[in-house]
Parts: sequence; structure tokens; C-alpha cells
Amino acid sequence: MPNLNPEIEGFTIIKRLGVGARTTIYLATDLATKQQIALKQIVLENPEDTRIFEQIDTEYKVSQLLDHPYLRKCYKLIKRRKMLKVNEVLLTMEMFQGQSLEDGPSLSLGDVLLVFRMVATALNAMHQKGYVHCDIKPNNIMFGHDGTIKIIDFGQSCKIGAIKKRIQGTPDYIAPEQVRREHLSHRTDIFNLGATMYWALTGKNVPTLIPKKNEFGIPVVQKECKTPHEIYSKIPMSVSELVMECVREKQVERPENMAAVTARLDVLIRKIFENKLVNNGK
Repeated sequence: MPNLNPEIEGFTIIKRLGVGARTTIYLATDLATKQQIALKQIVLENPEDTRIFEQIDTEYKVSQLLDHPYLRKCYKLIKRRKMLKVNEVLLTMEMFQGQSLEDGPSLSLGDVLLVFRMVATALNAMHQKGYVHCDIKPNNIMFGHDGTIKIIDFGQSCKIGAIKKRIQGTPDYIAPEQVRREHLSHRTDIFNLGATMYWALTGKNVPTLIPKKNEFGIPVVQKECKTPHEIYSKIPMSVSELVMECVREKQVERPENMAAVTARLDVLIRKIFENKLVNNGK
């Protein structure tokens, strides 16, 4: 069979891993380093694609400031020009074997909380460097075959305290201050994290300030948000309470920081596994 992989100068393309908005990600070998990497390619097709170029530039610059085992590393940013204009951008990234949390296997309650403890730890490290991720969601949390995680996609990241000119974020997980274009803080990531935890526990989404639309494209009024415990009574009240505190509308009413979230998760995880040991010993 003929090789259908594209030819990209400087790389040997092994296979395509995924496709996004104007982007394609490949498993590739960097011929300069002989390293196997994930290669993100963006080709300019329309003038509005420059926004995607800006996000890739942000992803690379922010990743250079971070060094944590749960945050995916970016190695090189390559810009290629045609007729004096950049028409292609390549980003080489750390290769990670696994699936997104959205596509991954079903997990027990204890394992779900362990995953989010890792996420909170990584985000706390990011906040210590003065940046917020701003787009935590199931697709941006990779779950590895060995049980570890990687947070990916720093394209919407910004400095703590920044105000963005336009609304950026994923509608089902976006914080109120992102929609209102107010100052963003570490508590913005806490909301995104809480909304993602809510989805992982219930399979449903918390209402956000961006309304859902029906099949005809008409906005639908979202109902009051039930707690995870109300949806599934087997979810402990203490877990449910933490999630709902994270998604409070006012930033000041959410947990103080990611370290506080991690500490709460530690207590919850310990109780769950202690109860499992007791029940197994009966």
C-alpha cells in the first residue's frame, strides 16, 4: 500500500493522531534530534486562521515557562513563510501514550478523584508561575496507560489578572468571568476544573453563561444545577460539596487556591480507600 502520510520537511511522519480546527497532529520523528514527538501542523487557509497561529504561539511560550510532569512539554515552534507571510506553523510536543479523559475508560470514584488530584497539582504549579490555563475540560486532560495524566493545550493560557479582548473558553466548562471578560485568576481554573469534575461524576454539564442550543440553533434556558449527589446518591456528599463550591458564580466564593482543592481531595480519597479496605475485610 502507498504511504499516504504527508511529507513535512525535517520530520518523518509515522501516522496521524488527530484533527482539530485547522490543525492536524501527527506522531513523527524529528530528524534533527531523532526523537519521537507529537507534531502539530497548522496551515493558513483563511485570514481568520491567524487567531489559531496566535494560540499556537501562546501555547509554545507558556510551555517554556513550565516544568511539571503532568504538564505537556513543547519543544520547538517552526514558522514557515510563503510570499513573505507565515502560512504554516509546526509545533513539536512531548509524545504521551493515552486517551483524553473524554474518550478514556470508565473509572471508579476513587480513581476519578486521583486523576483530578493530579490535575489540581499541575495547575497549582502553573499558577505558581503566574499563569492560568483557562481551558480545562475532558479533552485537555490526557489519561495514560500507566495511570498518569498530562494537561495539554495552553493556547488560551494567560497571565493571572489578565482581561481578554474576546470570549475564550469551551461553553460547557467556561467560567462566568471568562464570558463577562473580567479579570481572570487562579479561581478561573478552579471553576473549569469543578465543571470537568461534575461531568466526570455525572455525565452532565453544569449550566454556564453560554446557553446551550437545540437542534434548530435556538438557545435553551438551562435548568437549575443539581448537585452530583442529587443525580447519583452513591456520590458522597463531601465530594458533591467540593464540586459545587468550585463552580460557584463568584470567584471569591470558590476554594482559595488549587492547594486547598488538592488538600480536600486528599481527605476524600483517603476516606474512599479506607472504606474500601474496611468493606473488603468483612
